[in-house]
Amino acid sequence: MNGPPQSPDDGYERLGGQARIPGPRGAADDLDPGRAPRSVPPLPPMPSAPMPPTPPPTPAELPPVAPPPPSHAVLKSLLGAWALAACSAEETQAVEDHLTECAPCAEEALRLRDAVGLLHPEENLDLKPLLRSRVLEDCLGKRPARIPVPVWASPYDTETARLDALLQDFGDSEWHTPVRLKWFEEERRRSQRTTVAGVIGHLLTVDGLIASALGLDDPLGPDAPKGGPTVRTEHFWGASVNPITRQVRDPWREQGHTLVRTVSFAGRGVAELAVDYGGFALPLGDAFLERAFECWVHAWDIAEAVDYPYEPPSGPHLHGMIDLAARLLPGALAQRRRAGLAAPVRGLVAAGAPGRTLHLEIEGSGGGGWDIALDSPGAKPSPERTVAEIALDGIEFCQLAAGHISPEEAAVGQHGDREAIRDVLFAAASLSRL
Repeated sequence: MNGPPQSPDDGYERLGGQARIPGPRGAADDLDPGRAPRSVPPLPPMPSAPMPPTPPPTPAELPPVAPPPPSHAVLKSLLGAWALAACSAEETQAVEDHLTECAPCAEEALRLRDAVGLLHPEENLDLKPLLRSRVLEDCLGKRPARIPVPVWASPYDTETARLDALLQDFGDSEWHTPVRLKWFEEERRRSQRTTVAGVIGHLLTVDGLIASALGLDDPLGPDAPKGGPTVRTEHFWGASVNPITRQVRDPWREQGHTLVRTVSFAGRGVAELAVDYGGFALPLGDAFLERAFECWVHAWDIAEAVDYPYEPPSGPHLHGMIDLAARLLPGALAQRRRAGLAAPVRGLVAAGAPGRTLHLEIEGSGGGGWDIALDSPGAKPSPERTVAEIALDGIEFCQLAAGHISPEEAAVGQHGDREAIRDVLFAAASLSRL
């Protein structure tokens, strides 16, 4: 039998053009004996079921992508913050990496870092005591003042400004901080308890003696009592029904400005004007030095009460204060002698004649040497008639003259007449007062 017809090319039975399972193969004897049997091609692979589409990865599953490095412009804009150490850790690293590759930015960074060093020196926060005078000196060197402050008024101007700077940041509680004023009277130390505000009131009333001498308003008003610093201070303290407050600062500071302004405009000759202190008088130039000294001493008292460091005056100003005290010693010694508190005169000396002398050597800033007449305020000191010598540190001598230490406590180098040495040390302490 002949088999069903086959496709001439693949031997598969077709139906509608689609391949089907091949039909039965013909018997071997039905084949042409001269024709080799045809090979049957393998079945095509069955189509597999369609796979579901793979979802796209979420952002969390994506590998991290490094951010692009900051541009040159961005890194250059960060140099100022980098110099001030205000950059984050990442910004700091980026800037420093950039500086190793960019010479212009490296030079700019170096200039900025040097500038920051000038703005923020590595030292304490307190201003240097001479900063104000240095700034003024530099300014006046470029444009001299048309009306300069007299040299003898400069220490007072400086010391009142320094004390005012100390008071500037005081709160209400600090103005009521207890302060103990100390001085030496006759043969013993005296003290008076007050407050920071009370000390400024004391300075205000005593500075008023200079104001009165210059024809200015007395801070105590028309009813000011007659007398010296002690009487005026006690009147001021007693006249206040309520405790003295920080309101005393403004009139004290304004009066100080007025005093300096007045003597600056007054011209020559005003330094010899007498200022009445009650029991004695001082030329105006010496009175300004005396007020500068007391302002510094009481600023020291205030700073000690609030536990704040306070530097001494500059060397030239301190020298002027020590010189004033040394010039007052013969008069103080004569006054103690009249009160029977010092040894009598060894020999009468005419005014202007050489007499017994004590040499006072002050060491340290503002120091120097002074010859002190022992027998009379009018006698002329004579190096050839020196009978004793005293050596003292400058600050310690000022403490002695302010009554803050007693003559026995003063650490002095002594040589010569012991009686003369004792009299001079006690005379120095008697310069102090309330």
